[in-house]
Amino acid sequence: MSHSTMRGIGGAVVGAAGFGGTPTIRENIYTLPNLLTVSRILACPVLGWSILDGNYHLATGLLVYAGLTDLADGWLARRYQMSSVLGTILDPAADKTLMTTLTITLAMQDLLPVPLAVIILGRDALLSLSAFYIRYSTLPHPKTFSRYWDFSLPSAEVRPTNISKVNTALQLLLMGTTTISPILPIDLGLPLTGLQWLVATTTIWSGLSYIFSKDAIRVVAQANSNKPHLPS
Repeated sequence: MSHSTMRGIGGAVVGAAGFGGTPTIRENIYTLPNLLTVSRILACPVLGWSILDGNYHLATGLLVYAGLTDLADGWLARRYQMSSVLGTILDPAADKTLMTTLTITLAMQDLLPVPLAVIILGRDALLSLSAFYIRYSTLPHPKTFSRYWDFSLPSAEVRPTNISKVNTALQLLLMGTTTISPILPIDLGLPLTGLQWLVATTTIWSGLSYIFSKDAIRVVAQANSNKPHLPS
């Protein structure tokens, strides 16, 4: 390896000094956990089509696949030290893509109340817009279009708040139960109504938590600048 680069923990690579003498941090984004996460995102259109087509057996199978790959990518990243900043972005993005697909299609099938769908989608839209702004504001100079979309250049890491984790679990429980409810032999109307009210509450609460929490966003450049330099 040349003297202009240094490989760090988790496959991150610090390149030669860039703009203003600040080293450019790169990391390996082509990992199995990231591949599994991307596969969940790519499965979402098929999931949406299956719900709109009334094929709830296929939809249930895809939900099981999404759940298993979600567990697998997290375990692989921890077990084999394949964590990446991109992974911290892709994983919640996959959850949100799945949630958006389920919310829209289940509402179109009259299985989910429209006001609840508006709350869920509205929160996610606001968080997505915030993520675009955070990415731009924390990206090291020079801030170019190509560098903005180069996710091997980490700039900020999103850390889910505790209530956000609870909300994601409850949303997935609601969407999963709603999806399989048409093929179950029992009526889940009353339990689903109570779960819908609970999800509406935690969705609003979790959205506010990102505004008031100081630990939800970690700027990578600042975190690395605070680390002691290795002796030359």
